[in-house]
Amino acid sequence: MNLRSQAGLGLLMTALASAAMAAPASAAEAPVVVPLHGLEPVLPMDAPTVDTGVPLLMPGAPTVFHEGQTLPDIGLPEVPFTSTLPETDLAAPLPELIDGSRPGTAQLTSPDSPLAAVTPAAEVGSPVGLPDGDRYGLPELTLPDAGVRTAAAKGALQPQLGLAQP
Repeated sequence: MNLRSQAGLGLLMTALASAAMAAPASAAEAPVVVPLHGLEPVLPMDAPTVDTGVPLLMPGAPTVFHEGQTLPDIGLPEVPFTSTLPETDLAAPLPELIDGSRPGTAQLTSPDSPLAAVTPAAEVGSPVGLPDGDRYGLPELTLPDAGVRTAAAKGALQPQLGLAQP
């Protein structure tokens, strides 16, 4: 990796870190502009631009219900998160193939869209059952059930691809 590539990588990391630090905690996203102008010496055209954001997830309260059990399940509850996927805009100027032509810019955009996610969860059932009258009120011991719930994310992107004329 040459010095120029290291400097470009350092600028990219600095831009991402400053964008994440500059956003307040109550904001729905941290804006990110990816600096790709360092690619211009390598590409036969102007460098593309990427303008997007990083969603900041807001945690909700865990939802756990224990109906009909003497002792609650032991485990790690699911924690819901909500956020908004930020608007993303990718613009790449098209190269001039014919002298004097103005080909325009290819653009890929995706508007804001809601995002809902749930963390993974683990459960271990209680080894103690309900009190039994035939056993003088002592609860019955059972083998505990164990389970893992996977993480889930729901969202819908609506990207649009187009050509912008100069």
